[in-house]
Amino acid sequence: MKAAILHAAHEPMTIEIVELDGPRPEEVRIRVAASGLCHSDYHIISGDLGSAFPIVLGHEASGIVEAVGSDVRGLAPGDRVATCSSIFCGHCGDCQDGHNHLCSDKPLRAAPDPSSPIRQKGEVVHQFCNIGGFAEELIVHRSAVSKLPEGMPLDIAALMGCAVLTGIGSVTEGAGVKPGSTVVVLGCGGVGLNVVQGARLAGAAQIIAVDLNPAKRALAQTFGATDVVEGGEGAVERVLELTKGGADYAFEVVGSTAVQRQACMMLRKRGTLMLVGLPKSGSDFSAPALLIITRELRVVGSLMGSVPFQRVIPQYAQLYLDGRLTLDPLISHRIKLKDINTGYEQLIAGETARSVITFDL
Repeated sequence: MKAAILHAAHEPMTIEIVELDGPRPEEVRIRVAASGLCHSDYHIISGDLGSAFPIVLGHEASGIVEAVGSDVRGLAPGDRVATCSSIFCGHCGDCQDGHNHLCSDKPLRAAPDPSSPIRQKGEVVHQFCNIGGFAEELIVHRSAVSKLPEGMPLDIAALMGCAVLTGIGSVTEGAGVKPGSTVVVLGCGGVGLNVVQGARLAGAAQIIAVDLNPAKRALAQTFGATDVVEGGEGAVERVLELTKGGADYAFEVVGSTAVQRQACMMLRKRGTLMLVGLPKSGSDFSAPALLIITRELRVVGSLMGSVPFQRVIPQYAQLYLDGRLTLDPLISHRIKLKDINTGYEQLIAGETARSVITFDL
């Protein structure tokens, strides 16, 4: 099968032939229908996060189940599914507490056998986030898969396991946004737009979208933003003016220490700063400590929406099918695997919310 392989940071991916080993008893083999280009993958391309190489990136994928291992229950060939990187064991303390996205004993292939099922001429090719979605097929642990309701388009479903999950979940589960509250969202890419509509679904009275890109600010309004503010210098003052003193919640979805600081300064007393955007490795949170103390601000991190994805992905999909969730405008471009490097160039240039690779099934 074909896959996009990254051999080193700062290099383009190359389309090559690889093999898959499996599925093993607890694994699922999926023919990929679509795979989203996420900024988290770009952190590996840019060298902002360390990685073993060679590697197949991609963690927002959807497709059709081709085969299941002997110990897999509830999934069968022909099922339409979405993947998520939040694989879990189900028995550790975090899983038992209902936070399986924080699982401390993720089920990987046991040593000494390398965990990745991807091989090339007998050598291991690593699998980003235990998925490796930039390929025609993939093999994942059964706990990385969520079954989709009938009628869910697979290109849209590819975004469920990260952009949609992370954005909406950070609002409903991570922050617990209350009806009638004021929310500011800094960064209106694929995840940020879902924070915006998550706030709308939660009943926020005022939702302010902040971004440098005017097209993304305009797009945020279609997702539920009541106000938009140009990012950068002057953004704090404008948000404070619009909110008459500060927002109840500020979501930082960029992963920038400078933007985190701005978000903190946009809050009212006893407001909550949600850190959602993935920063560079080694980045330190920086905000005025005296401001945090004297205003009694909360600073909260949210990983993958702070939600059990196997429960909420079918729920979000049904909301979409019922017309209550806006997802179609998230996809700026549908591209082929061979165009993946161009897709990431467009992403980093700020030209897209999400590009999705589509495969012929």
